[in-house]
Amino acid sequence: MRAMMLAAGRGERLRPLTDEIPKSLVEVRGESLLERHLANLHAAGIRTVVINLGWLGDRIVERVGSGERYGLDVLYSQEGENVLETGGGILRALPMLGNEPFLVVNADVYTDMPVPDIELADERLGHLVLVPSPDYRDGGDFDIEDGLIRNGETQRLTFSGVAVYRPALFDGCGPGRFPLAPMLRHAADNGWLSGSVYEGLWADVGTPERLKAIQ
Repeated sequence: MRAMMLAAGRGERLRPLTDEIPKSLVEVRGESLLERHLANLHAAGIRTVVINLGWLGDRIVERVGSGERYGLDVLYSQEGENVLETGGGILRALPMLGNEPFLVVNADVYTDMPVPDIELADERLGHLVLVPSPDYRDGGDFDIEDGLIRNGETQRLTFSGVAVYRPALFDGCGPGRFPLAPMLRHAADNGWLSGSVYEGLWADVGTPERLKAIQ
């Protein structure tokens, strides 16, 4: 399985820290978020990783290079200054991800979650890993019923940013900037997404307060 790290975002809420470094290179407990994920991917047996680049993407290339030092083959999907959001970014990288299901990880989360070992059923287009909604959120993103992701009225679980997708999820999408969330909600309504819950360490390092707490 190949993997994609979403690392193109600006990290507005972490400014001024992210004025100088990309959000994915912010360090937690002496290690950058991105490099922690790369080590976990290697430990899980993944060998090819695609990283999308936007804000200060050259800093990521300088740090990671070819990926050899991590035991990986790292490829880069350049988005420049006009980043494509999650959906557009993944679509742009599909030629590098191949024809089989692939893993996607948001680079700005801190977690000890093992890389999910998912065998997608033929009728499923993806699998989302959810976590209990953190205290700073009023609600969640989805529910799980009978192993399937659902759009419930009282959604209690938050999308972790870790998922496995089939390329077919993006059939019919045109190039350009678009979010992934509406696509996932549509897929959930049609029963195309399976899901699981991870209850271990997970944090969205999205603000200075959250970064300080996880440190």
